[in-house]
Amino acid sequence: MPNPPAVAQGQCLCGATCFEFDLPTKWVAHCHCTMCRRAHASAFVTWVGILNTQFRWAKDDQLRWYKSSAEGERGFCAHCGSQIAFRSTRWPGEIHLARALIDDALDRDPQVHVSTATQVPWITLGDHLPRKPGLGA
Repeated sequence: MPNPPAVAQGQCLCGATCFEFDLPTKWVAHCHCTMCRRAHASAFVTWVGILNTQFRWAKDDQLRWYKSSAEGERGFCAHCGSQIAFRSTRWPGEIHLARALIDDALDRDPQVHVSTATQVPWITLGDHLPRKPGLGA
């Protein structure tokens, strides 16, 4: 793994919503839950957990939040539609960022697959990461 910078940056597809955060990350996990799959139109989403105190929006004029459950909401770019972030009362003090939008190397690779009980049947996972049937990284 390359040496990560002290600060990592990312952005949505169109660049209208940009963010940065100080390393280290808290965790990196692949989520297979139904809501993440539907929100991202993907078989699973790789999330990066960051403490709120380490995180900054560099540009957020197009950022909008959608309340996707009683405890959580998802941030997206209103201009291009990129799904960017997730925050929830289940994980207070954290923001979760879509790994695919982060431009820089991180201090860790994905560590676990979560919500594998709802994993799609048409993907075969070929890694040896731990699998947790429920939520939680």
